[in-house]
Amino acid sequence: MGKFEAKLAEMGVTLPDAPAPAANYVPFVQVGDVVYVSGQISQDSSGLLTGKLGDDMDVESGAAAARACAISLLAQVKAACGGDLDRLVRVVKLGGFVNSTPDFTQQPQVINGASDFMGEALGDAGKHARAAVSASSLPLGVAVEIEGVFQIK
Repeated sequence: MGKFEAKLAEMGVTLPDAPAPAANYVPFVQVGDVVYVSGQISQDSSGLLTGKLGDDMDVESGAAAARACAISLLAQVKAACGGDLDRLVRVVKLGGFVNSTPDFTQQPQVINGASDFMGEALGDAGKHARAAVSASSLPLGVAVEIEGVFQIK
């Protein structure tokens, strides 16, 4: 077990198999030492994490949904790295989309669920640039979708 997966295990996290695409796209594309991971929707072993921030979901639940997206992102990176997550050099950028009402303004606090997770799990390699934006709806009614850019070796 590598250092990143050992840290994840210490955190009580086991990466799932990388989620399969739900439509006509690939889960990731590698260009040189950069991996672009398609948007990962909020889901966990119990199913989809749905809701609308500012309506039927609070910020803490939204942050937990973002954390679930981050776990799926790392599962995709592990797949891109041939099963060796220690090939990850750093998280370059996350782009977060929050299913929220027009007056909801705490998108950054929701996406912090993913950013905080990356920092805790990966240390300095988890520090990244980021966007956190609102969406009037997301696929399947999920609360959060996050895409990512990663550098690997």
